[in-house]
Amino acid sequence: MSLKIIADLCTGCSACEPECPNEAISEKKNLFIIDPDKCTECEGDYDTPQCVAVCPVDHCILPLAA
Repeated sequence: MSLKIIADLCTGCSACEPECPNEAISEKKNLFIIDPDKCTECEGDYDTPQCVAVCPVDHCILPLAA
């Protein structure tokens, strides 16, 4: 499973990028995106996804629909 950042809600604060243990988050045009091939939702590293934990915007980072 992977997560995605909702572009319309992302403020570009960059809080999420350094928290990702898989370096799956990158900046593109002042917004942040998650590479679904690298994202593991922090399984094996943390109990909860770290990007979600630090994001100041509720519901900005959600599971990627299959």
